Amino acid sequence: MSPSQQSVTPVAAPVTAPLTATLEAARNASRALASARTEVKNRALEAIAADLRSSVDEIIAANRLDLAAGEANGLTAGLLDRLALDAGRIHALADAVLQIVNLTDPVGEVVRGSSLPNGIKISQVRVPFGVVGVIYEARPNVTVDLAALAIKSGNAVVLRGGSAAENSNRVLVALIQAAIESAGLPAASVQTIDPFGRAGATELMQARGYVDVLIPRGSASLINAVVTQSKVPVIETGAGVVHVFLDESADAQWAIDIVHNSKVHRPSVCNALETLLVHENAAERLLPDVLARLAASGVTIHADARAREIFPDAVPATEDDWSTEYMSLDIAVKVVDSLDAAIDHIRRYSTGHTESIVTNDVVNAERFLNEVDSAAVMVNTSTRFTDGGEFGFGAEVGISTQKLHARGPMGLPELTSTKWIVRGTGQVRA
Repeated sequence: MSPSQQSVTPVAAPVTAPLTATLEAARNASRALASARTEVKNRALEAIAADLRSSVDEIIAANRLDLAAGEANGLTAGLLDRLALDAGRIHALADAVLQIVNLTDPVGEVVRGSSLPNGIKISQVRVPFGVVGVIYEARPNVTVDLAALAIKSGNAVVLRGGSAAENSNRVLVALIQAAIESAGLPAASVQTIDPFGRAGATELMQARGYVDVLIPRGSASLINAVVTQSKVPVIETGAGVVHVFLDESADAQWAIDIVHNSKVHRPSVCNALETLLVHENAAERLLPDVLARLAASGVTIHADARAREIFPDAVPATEDDWSTEYMSLDIAVKVVDSLDAAIDHIRRYSTGHTESIVTNDVVNAERFLNEVDSAAVMVNTSTRFTDGGEFGFGAEVGISTQKLHARGPMGLPELTSTKWIVRGTGQVRA
């Protein structure tokens, strides 16, 4: 029996009456979603995509209010970029929702099964979690992504999107609720607790028995707060102190292009490059052009002493730079003695998100893949590809850097648990 189907009444969750009503509505909705046919869920997603496209002006108007407030409140450039929605981004969100329509419904999928010698047939099948809570910051796109993934995987979702995106999220949630209700699913399948403020987020973390799993997305401080304070099981999505290592044999043009794309393409997101490591035997050959390309794009380079000898315009790196997720046009650069030294540095400072090696040495490539223990490990490609959309998931719940249940970009299957189905013909155990 899935969590959403359990008949046990939740007790002792320290939540106030208004939030309790919201969570109970979510549990009731989750029961309807758990048994909803795929075509009904897809119809709801198609309605969401259509309403996103027809409501671009309304969404942008609400988002402008959030951006103005964010600028007045001193939000960083990275957070403002995450917060911003324009027509292109809204249409891209609609496209992602339609891509989820075309993905296989995970609910009911048989993971494994067998027939026992006594004739009993057993199978392990995917079922929804039930109610998924998500706490995130300044990311209205997450509102759409999570709603779409939750509906297709049969889960109700309770969202805390934060005050920075409150106007955007209010419009988006109302749009989503109307769309899914038009398809015959409960409007309470997607809810926001933003009106409850920070107290609502705290209560959501304590709502064990009402919420089956909690997913934080945002800064390291937000994620750590949720992980340490929550009584609800948490799937941890991690900050991204992401590395690229330029090996001794790295192709020069690949190095320039991969480093630039990894850092500059969208510096405010978690798969953006933060620390560049360069083999000492390749430093003089590669660093001048690699760093000049970054500097021309406005990147501030925080470099160790050996890298500054080659690129004097860099600022001195401090110990803190090696563990910093800048989320801005800043990068830390270090010259290392060997592949082993690069792997050691990554083991010490990485958050376990994404690391990439640029190399023409097959042995070194395989060593890097096997010995670097991160959620995504790459050879000769940009770190920006660690993304649910790029991996073909339509969207992502987040990028998990933990090792239990899910790791890396999380799509539809990662929003399910399993249960065992056992069918007999009167057998009893001897």
